[in-house]
Amino acid sequence: MHMQRHDGFFMPAKSLSRIAAALMLAALVAPPAIALSAASAQAAAAPRAAALAPEDRADAQRVEQYLNGIRSLSARFQQFAGDGGMAGGQLVVARPGRMRFEYDKPSPILLLADGTFVVYIDNQLKQVSYLPIGSTPAWFLLRDTISLSDGVTITRFERGAGAIRITLIENKSPENGTLTLTFSDKPLELKQWTIVDQQGKSTTVVLSDTRYGVPVDAKAFTFVDPRDKTPRDVH
Repeated sequence: MHMQRHDGFFMPAKSLSRIAAALMLAALVAPPAIALSAASAQAAAAPRAAALAPEDRADAQRVEQYLNGIRSLSARFQQFAGDGGMAGGQLVVARPGRMRFEYDKPSPILLLADGTFVVYIDNQLKQVSYLPIGSTPAWFLLRDTISLSDGVTITRFERGAGAIRITLIENKSPENGTLTLTFSDKPLELKQWTIVDQQGKSTTVVLSDTRYGVPVDAKAFTFVDPRDKTPRDVH
């Protein structure tokens, strides 16, 4: 079987496209970066910061404080791809580092994160693949301390009627794409996020029935390996 190397891991080349598609469905995880031309790489390496007014900076600080106050949450999610595709399921987050995207049946896909890896489980094809979490936008929302200025650039800041929208690019890895966070305001609450990848493809996740500060069982970050039916954690 032909194998392709990715960040120190070996995965079947045939499965890479499925992994990328599934990870984009999660809309927190960008697909593996593709090669850039020299001109594109230079442009990607220097994201242009938005000009923030004093009230924008104050709101950005409020958003930071709000996100850092969320240590765990559970929610229903609906995902909308730019090509019209939709998916839904249940999301669990336990910061720092842990996440579970469980898709509604008949989808066979489960995505887990443990702070080191994002794990893609396809129960239909009996595949388990690992991607370093640091190479995905997922790391921004899962890190222990969330900052809108340390290591990321705000490229767009929008304020509307009862809403705030912030678009970010990771300074060291602009090839991971942009992450746009949308909040309702007064009270401040995360409502959705959108990933736009290097090729301009977008995927949006909309949250509903969100509960904060929920107890999270460690079993939420385990899975039954479809290859041999063995219970495993993400490590």
